[in-house]
Amino acid sequence: MSLEALIRPETSADIEAIGELTREAFATLAISQHTEPFIVAALRAAGALTVSLVAELDGRLVGHIAFSPVSLADGCAGWYGLGPLSVRPAYQRQGIGSALVRQGLAQLQALAGKGCCLVGHPHYYRRLGFVNPPGLTLPGVPPEVFMALSFDGHWPQGTVAFHEGFLATGPQAAPRG
Repeated sequence: MSLEALIRPETSADIEAIGELTREAFATLAISQHTEPFIVAALRAAGALTVSLVAELDGRLVGHIAFSPVSLADGCAGWYGLGPLSVRPAYQRQGIGSALVRQGLAQLQALAGKGCCLVGHPHYYRRLGFVNPPGLTLPGVPPEVFMALSFDGHWPQGTVAFHEGFLATGPQAAPRG
């Protein structure tokens, strides 16, 4: 079954709902440290959400995806990290996550992006074109769950560093004015 959700950019009015649905999406995932809502908030606070999309059904947010720049050891520019990808449990396995990924990748390509990498379930992301890239690694992450997709066929070499927002473990302090 595939649901036709409205995929659109996030707005400031969506921020609270994005946090809620992200918590819900990862609540029962055993491998999660349950920091995903904090990661999204930290990326947003840092201005590092290059693409942030929501999926909406009947006026309710049911999915969210974030893309942020990554740094590559070989200096290759134009690469992004995918994550977190969140879909409310009641709407999972209905095509919403895949639609968010495809739309986000299309937007990265429209921004002249060169590729995208992620940490995720190989079975799921291989269906979307991601592979375990030879010569490209994410330190501390098993190679079977580090995946990438090159938009132009060029594969950077060396290590990848995701934005420091991925280190968030709790709510961010309010900026001082």
